[in-house]
Amino acid sequence: MFLFLSKLLPLFLYPLGIACVLLVVGLVLLLWGKKTRGAAIAIALALIILLVGGNSWAARSFAQSLEWQHLPLNTVPTADAIVVLGGVTRTSTPPRPTVEVTEGGDRLLYAAYLYQQSKAPVIILSGGRIEWYGNDSAEATDMSALLKNMGVPESAIVQEPNSRNTYENAVNVRQILTQRGIRQILLVTSAMHMPRSLSIFKRLGIAAIPAPTDFQVSTQEFQELASSPEAKLLSLLPDASSLFLFTQTLKEYIGIVIYWLRGWL
Repeated sequence: MFLFLSKLLPLFLYPLGIACVLLVVGLVLLLWGKKTRGAAIAIALALIILLVGGNSWAARSFAQSLEWQHLPLNTVPTADAIVVLGGVTRTSTPPRPTVEVTEGGDRLLYAAYLYQQSKAPVIILSGGRIEWYGNDSAEATDMSALLKNMGVPESAIVQEPNSRNTYENAVNVRQILTQRGIRQILLVTSAMHMPRSLSIFKRLGIAAIPAPTDFQVSTQEFQELASSPEAKLLSLLPDASSLFLFTQTLKEYIGIVIYWLRGWL
């Protein structure tokens, strides 16, 4: 039930969800006929939320507040294992010809790169499937197939196919580390996801070195926003990609709060 509620309730806290609720309130007040002022306020608030959430400057600055907490090291140290957190693949359900990756697929590319650079001899893949999304293969299995296609030998891959959220990632990975006598890991996940993930792993006593990837905000993107008057004007107008980035960041902050309340951070 916690897993379901953790997916459902935040939907009403995201910009689009709040805006829809406010618009419904405004519509009800208008149909009621005597609350036009209240309806106007609700509609105005919905518009403001969408304008702010869809603003490029606001979305990228908000995302930067998480992504730049753990910047890549100039020289990545060696460790006993590379741990890759799931949430990066789509199953090979037709018409897809094979397993596909989401935006977070950079995690697999970076893990393969670190392995090929001899930063660790083992890659641990952590990720299962949530039951109500179907009975497809565990994500760890799908990630393993992609890594093998990238030249990582099967002998260097360890699958953890049962976790359904970040906390379970850490708990289940800790069991593998204990069994194998692994002391230090390189933790590979998206930059936005790294603050919460790293806190959980360290709270469980795991010696984790952050190895973030999948940065959605770079210095170049901020420079592009300020490159010309035209770019500045366009950046002030709402767009779907900025709204999505703002929502992703807010989702992560909500996750941090929920995990803190649960005592997991």
